[in-house]
Amino acid sequence: MIRFLCRCLGLLLLAAGFVGIVYDGARSIANNAVLVTSVSDVAVALMKDRAASLQAMAEGGQPTLWKLLGLPFTLSPAAPIALVLGLVLLWIGQPPRTGIGTSFRP
Repeated sequence: MIRFLCRCLGLLLLAAGFVGIVYDGARSIANNAVLVTSVSDVAVALMKDRAASLQAMAEGGQPTLWKLLGLPFTLSPAAPIALVLGLVLLWIGQPPRTGIGTSFRP
């Protein structure tokens, strides 16, 4: 069951990453400049009011951890992160491999 969920989420994230690349490419062509959608833009689009409160909560709890890990993550491009996370989830959701010398016959 867990492998199925990992594969399903992995495929959804791969599709989202591909759509993000196409979206960023179309915006870049239309504006004659390279435009990239960041993770914070996606979070604001999906969660609207909660994104600001989550950021304030993260900054209030551990400000140095937010500056070292949270801020660079939110400013990074969303499409490559979705692609890499999707590939990792697909890799985790693989069926187990048979060992060397194991017979396939019952």
